[in-house]
Amino acid sequence: MKFSRQFMILFALLAMAISLVPAVSAQDGAIESLCLVTDLGRVNDGTFNQFAHEGAVAVSEDYELDYDFIETVSEADYDANIQTCIDDGADAVVTVGFLIQDATTAAAEANPDVYFIGVDQFLADGPANFVGIQFSEDEAGFLVGALAAMVANENEEDVIAGVYGIDVPAVKRFRNGYEQGALYVNSDWEIGTNILGAYADSFVDQAQGISLAQQFIGEEAFVIFGAGGPLGSAAIAEAASQGVYVVGVDQDEYFTTFAEGETEGAEFLISSALKRVDLAVYDVVAFLAEGDMMGWEEYAGNNFVGEVGYAPAHDSDIDEALYAEVDHILDLLFEGCIYTGVDGVSGDLLSEEDMMAMEEMEMPEACADMMMDDE
Repeated sequence: MKFSRQFMILFALLAMAISLVPAVSAQDGAIESLCLVTDLGRVNDGTFNQFAHEGAVAVSEDYELDYDFIETVSEADYDANIQTCIDDGADAVVTVGFLIQDATTAAAEANPDVYFIGVDQFLADGPANFVGIQFSEDEAGFLVGALAAMVANENEEDVIAGVYGIDVPAVKRFRNGYEQGALYVNSDWEIGTNILGAYADSFVDQAQGISLAQQFIGEEAFVIFGAGGPLGSAAIAEAASQGVYVVGVDQDEYFTTFAEGETEGAEFLISSALKRVDLAVYDVVAFLAEGDMMGWEEYAGNNFVGEVGYAPAHDSDIDEALYAEVDHILDLLFEGCIYTGVDGVSGDLLSEEDMMAMEEMEMPEACADMMMDDE
């Protein structure tokens, strides 16, 4: 499996804790009930809504919490859906997505006795009963962008593309990371010529995702990255069905969009940019369930950085040596030897001045030997 080193450690510890420690009674903690409100989409959509739900289910089972969820149909329903959770007596509410942040903030300020956890949300000076979970999507994007460029090179192709959802910070981090990863491998490539991409105005309009995929196939994209919920999943399913290599997002889409290899085109899925929303939701809710208020307060009003990585080849015919090269790039990112060039909050590219400042910082001692391996 191709995951980040941080994730592997966290996952091992979490699995050990779940297997060795009996369920903790909700009475031992600060909460007894949990409610989740999805972004547009459902809890079985195969991307970040589903992952957030799975994390909520797991932590609720392990800590004997009453759990319920509400699937959002329209952005106009955000406030009402959160209020339904509160009216039903939820002690903690998880809301999923950047677009629901304003509604979450308002609810947190109006209900100081309820805890709020916002996935893909960030408040520098938020209320004490709010934790925003952010992820380094730029790093996951950088890894799969490098892989996409290497796959194109191996096949003497020079065009890759990405289909993206609404340009919220998390999606911008995925896109800019992907494009910078491709440029790391092929510095002579140009965005707009060799690296194509487009934002959509939805996360759930699958027809729009399919249309964008077809557009990029027509422009001879050899690999297509889909990062936009069900819209992105529809895009890569369409491309893979036409024999184009694709990259998934959030979950390992081999197990969701491609039904463990049963869906047409599964052999063209070369990886997925992983964003472990499930583990992050589990960990933050566990603070409350255990009554670990020091753990909660450490992140209250700030951000809890979740884990990212990339998924294995599964049924694709890509040379394993390319994945070994991506592993090396992952190590360079982990050690601080290279940077994605993406701002961790906004998702925008860093300015040349900021990048120069980062490059002028003293590198860790481990970098010298690691960078020699690139030569």
